[in-house]
Amino acid sequence: MLRTPNFAMATLLLAACGAKPDTGGTADSTTVPAIVPAAPATGTDVIPTTTFAPKLGVDLTTLTKMASGVYYKDLVVGSGTEATVGKAASLNYVGSLPDGTQFDAGRYTFTPGSHGVIPGWEEGVPGMKVGGKRLLVIPSELGYGSSGSGPIPPNAVLVFTVELVSVQ
Repeated sequence: MLRTPNFAMATLLLAACGAKPDTGGTADSTTVPAIVPAAPATGTDVIPTTTFAPKLGVDLTTLTKMASGVYYKDLVVGSGTEATVGKAASLNYVGSLPDGTQFDAGRYTFTPGSHGVIPGWEEGVPGMKVGGKRLLVIPSELGYGSSGSGPIPPNAVLVFTVELVSVQ
């Protein structure tokens, strides 16, 4: 992981939206190798043909596909307050590439509906309850798209494990 607190999420989140990362967490630092996958055809669901490292626990037969193209699975169903549009949600997260390379981890707070994070998080976090843990598999067009960002290559499918800590 990068030493800059929440580097990938900070670049992922639009500062102009006023979202502020929780810099109280720590992130380990590693160098992410350059991986440049072939550009997917527009509107093509490449996730079913993507190979995922076993340690990520991605089994598409057990995940639900949203209309947007985000796949998710509740690993732990929470019992607290539900994350909804307009309420600040604080999450612990780990972000990885399909090959298992972790590009970021930490804690981040954002408000669903504010468009301060990648669209895959805007789609995948609402509906979670505090104490819940969810696996999100996000197509590149709902992540960083053809531009990539820092250690995240262009057209990368993203895998996040997110745990909802609180809702305000």
